[in-house]
This record gives sequence, structure tokens and C-alpha cells, in this order.
Amino acid sequence: MSANRVHETTPGTAAPPEYRPVMAWVITGMLVLFIVVNWADKTVFGIAAQPLKEELGLTSAQIGFIGSAFFFLFSITGLAVGFIGNRVRTKWVLLALAALWSLTMVPVLVSASAVTLLISRIGLGAAEGPAGAMANAGAFEWFPKEKRSFPSAWLSSGASIAKIAIAPVLALIVAVWGWRAAFLALALIGVVWCAAWALIGREGPFSAHRTQVAAAEEPALQQRVPFRKIALSGTFVGGVIGTFTMYGMVSVILTWLPSYFEVGLGIDRLQAGAMFGLPSISSMIAMLGVSWISDRRVSAGASSRVQRGIVPAVALLIGGGLLALLPYIGSPVLAISAVVLGYGIGVVSLPLANAALSQICPPRQQAGALGVFLALQTSSGLIAPALTGVLVDLAASPGAGFALAFQVFGLAVMVGGIATMLLVNPDRDAARILG
Repeated sequence: MSANRVHETTPGTAAPPEYRPVMAWVITGMLVLFIVVNWADKTVFGIAAQPLKEELGLTSAQIGFIGSAFFFLFSITGLAVGFIGNRVRTKWVLLALAALWSLTMVPVLVSASAVTLLISRIGLGAAEGPAGAMANAGAFEWFPKEKRSFPSAWLSSGASIAKIAIAPVLALIVAVWGWRAAFLALALIGVVWCAAWALIGREGPFSAHRTQVAAAEEPALQQRVPFRKIALSGTFVGGVIGTFTMYGMVSVILTWLPSYFEVGLGIDRLQAGAMFGLPSISSMIAMLGVSWISDRRVSAGASSRVQRGIVPAVALLIGGGLLALLPYIGSPVLAISAVVLGYGIGVVSLPLANAALSQICPPRQQAGALGVFLALQTSSGLIAPALTGVLVDLAASPGAGFALAFQVFGLAVMVGGIATMLLVNPDRDAARILG
């Protein structure tokens, strides 16, 4: 029988969850927009970095510190809210998060200073920390396990969409009306998304809350295991190491890429802001293409060890290797190409890691496990932008400092690729954990 139809059941057995593709993709589309708003909020700081630096009299190290400050509470709230998501319906958690994003824009609009900017970014980071885990958990409620790489890739592509479609608009707003106008626009967009989600958002058939109805007849649907079994598995540990290193590069691109283009490569400010989306074009193409193929292969019975372990490992090795070559590239065009391709290939690992983790988790523990996983992953953002700022200030020139930073993080990504290749094996770990 087709996966898109209701399964027939015999008396005394619980009906399995029904995959409803149309509604699944409507909800996923709303969650992609959620991630787009999320990343637009992150992106605006990188676009406004130089105007903020000039107006507030900040150094590169201070800009890097504020960029890293975004992540001070990011991982902590991501972990905490992930466990809350095991008990509270995902719809309401997502609505509360998006509302908080808009509120955190207010302090810097009311009183612009280094202190209020710092407070605003810390608050925004705290509110956005759980976003990735909860968006994936919300989407996974609508898809069976073998079909989750592709929707997760679309969610990861929300970052790319924000940089491709929203970043140039924000750069124009900053150039014409100033950075305050960009902050205000994002606050209003967050309010609009909240209103739409309140009407459209709902719980999916594969959610833990829905399966509670069937728990008496299908106890496996409500299975719980000690969390240490998940956290100590090779898939969890290898996935954390690999994506931790890649997210460090993501946070550097987010905070510093327009500045690198402008002061490192001599590109005009408006053009640098518009070019912010270039790495995201390559990453979106790579993530969607590879994840779509991965889901089709896993659905056809292919090894998850290969599709969700080896494939992301190879992506990290190639992407990190390209970024590590940056100090040896003298041409601005070739330097931009290395960043665009290296970043685009490396981020393929992110949605595949999310899908691999969901494969080894009982449904009731999925949101909490994703929360912990992404909290550990994104904690690299606490270090990477600040370290980049220090390297730029200490280097002989901004261009040399940025190239060295990309090399350092590129080598780290390659180490993450080796760990992913050696440790991630969802088939093996699912058998051990779910038994």
C-alpha cells in the first residue's frame, strides 16, 4: 500500500501514523520561513558591522566579541527548550520563540550604544538558540524517518534563502536608511510570521503527543531510553564533532563575510552586502540535492551508514580543505570561489546529521535529543567570531587575518570530517538503542 494512504488495521491493533504529504510540506514551508526570519535576524549584524563599528567607535575585536555574544546563551536555551519540547506542543514553543525575536530588537532601537547592542544580541541569541532543533522537531512530526533528510535540508536552506533573498535587501536598507531601519523591518516581519503560524501551525501525525493515543496497544511508540544511550552513541558523538566544527565556520561567515569582502578584498560596501548570499547559493543547491538523493537511497534500503555518515564526512573533508587553502590564494576572484564552494559543500553535513540523529531516537525523546545535539553543535559560535576578530586585529593586514582565520577553521572542519567518518552509523546505533 502507498505510504500516502491510510494503513488498514485489524481489530485490536493501533493505526500507524499516516503520512500526509500536502500538509507536511505546508507546515515545512512555514517552518522554512521561520528559519529565514531566524537567519535574517542573525545576518543583519554582519551586514551592519562596519556602520555599527564606525558609529559606535568599536574595534574589530569588539565587533567579534559582540558577534560571539550572540551565542552566550544560545546553546543553553537550545538545550533547555529542547527538553521542554518533549512535553509542550511544538506549535506553541515555535510561536513563543518568534515573538521573542521581535522583542529583542527593541532595546537597540530605543537607545543605540555598545551596551544595548550587546544586550540585544545576547537576548536574540537566547531566543534563537532552540530554533533549529524545534523547527526540525516540528517538521519531523510530519515525515517518517526515511524521509527526513530532505525536509531538514530545506530547513537548513532557510539560512541560504535569508542570505540570498533577504541579505541584499537588508544591505540596501542599511545603505539608504541606516542600520536601525533594518532592525525595525526584521522586528515587524517576526510579528507577521507569528500571526500566520497561529492560524496554520498544527501537530503532525508522527508527533509523540499523537502517538500517546496508541500507546496502550503499541508501547513501542512511547518508548523511552536513558538519554546517555543516545548521547554516548557513535552517531551522536561523531555528529556533534563534525557539525561543531562546521558551525564554527557558519558563525564566522555570518559575522564577518561582508567585512572580509569589504576590507579584506577591497569590494564596495553595498556590493559586499549583496555578495553575502553567494556561499548560500552553493550550499542550498548542495544540501537539497544531496539530501533528496540520500532520502531516496535510504527509502530504497541503502545503508544509512553511507548516506548519513560517509557522505557528510566527505563533504566536511572537501569543504574544509578548500577553506584551508585560502592563505595561498592571491586572486580575489579565486578567494571568493574557495569560500563559496568550501562553505557550500561543508554544510551538506548539517541536515544529514539531523536526520541521522532522528533515526536513533524514540519519538518522545526526539525534541530533547535534537535540542542537546544542536546546543553542542552551535556552541562553536561562541568562540569562532571572537577568535576571527582577534586574528584580524593582530595580522599585518585585514585580508591576511581573515585568510588565516578561514584556514584555522577549515582545518578544524577536516578533523570533524574524520570523526564523522569513523563514528557515525545510524543503522548500528538504532539497533542498539531502540532494540
